[in-house]
Amino acid sequence: MKITDFAIVFVIIFVPLFWLVSLHTRDAEEAQLLSQKYKSALQTAVLDAGAVMHQNEKQNNEAGYDSTKFVKADKELALLTFTQTMALNMGIQDDPAAMHALYDYIPAIVVLDYDGYYILAKETEMTGNAELSFKQVWSPKKPYTYADPNGSSINFTLDGYVYAYDAIQGKWIEGFQKELASNTQIPLLQDADTFEQVRRSWIVTSVQEDLADIINRHNEFARRNGIAYTFTLPLIPQEDWYNSINDTGIMAFIQGIPVGDQNVNNYAIGGGRLVKKTAVVGGVDPATGVKYYYPSTCNYGYRAEEVFGDGKQAAAQGYFERNCYVSGQAP
Repeated sequence: MKITDFAIVFVIIFVPLFWLVSLHTRDAEEAQLLSQKYKSALQTAVLDAGAVMHQNEKQNNEAGYDSTKFVKADKELALLTFTQTMALNMGIQDDPAAMHALYDYIPAIVVLDYDGYYILAKETEMTGNAELSFKQVWSPKKPYTYADPNGSSINFTLDGYVYAYDAIQGKWIEGFQKELASNTQIPLLQDADTFEQVRRSWIVTSVQEDLADIINRHNEFARRNGIAYTFTLPLIPQEDWYNSINDTGIMAFIQGIPVGDQNVNNYAIGGGRLVKKTAVVGGVDPATGVKYYYPSTCNYGYRAEEVFGDGKQAAAQGYFERNCYVSGQAP
């Protein structure tokens, strides 16, 4: 066989393979870029939601508690803020249908309150219309309840304050663990270290089990809407779980968004008391087309494109810094 024949055979066999590899590489790169975009959008959304969810309507809602962690989590305001930030970051703020479709890939949102938690998820609704037979609703508040072998029960909170039923004495008690240790026969309340270990692991386990069940049930909804991806509870480091229960907060999951032959999967956690900073807006100067980022408190006439958690994220996306003091702009 002549060398030209070998060359022809090589071209016929290997060029298609190189082309397929090239396609796969481009898909992987696109998936990586979109994954970062979704991750940034999701993280910023939960940070914004976490920042507003602890704003009480009445300050006396906190009366009678010595805990700095007791706040009234406003889940509806948190959800509204989360949705608005996601829409703005994804560029679909004027497209309700697109936002509705995005929620098909958000199997669950968790709001961690001081003495219990809520989960937003798709639930079956009898509408007579198969396409409208699922509705996104909040679960009732689920307390962090623990029961011991003696029949006593303890409702944990995000700190050492408890509501407990002492089965031996046949009465309800409440207060901080260290204060109740000498007034109750509930074994778990006798030792501070054991109590703290069980409290944290029990809260995490309760939320994990509920989430796993809800995300698994989301697959029924997904199949009816032509989504082939199988939703599962992502592997979240234990450190992230424990950090998430340090304060009231919000957790959100986004999974299965197809990009070529890849899928975008991410989760984000935002604390309710810890996030106090001003959001950073990425906007475009309509006169020059230059992209700037600036504090959301600035009153520029730029077209807002994205919202970021900090200036570093905005700069990475090609925005130039501009603060409120430029050109005589008041802060």
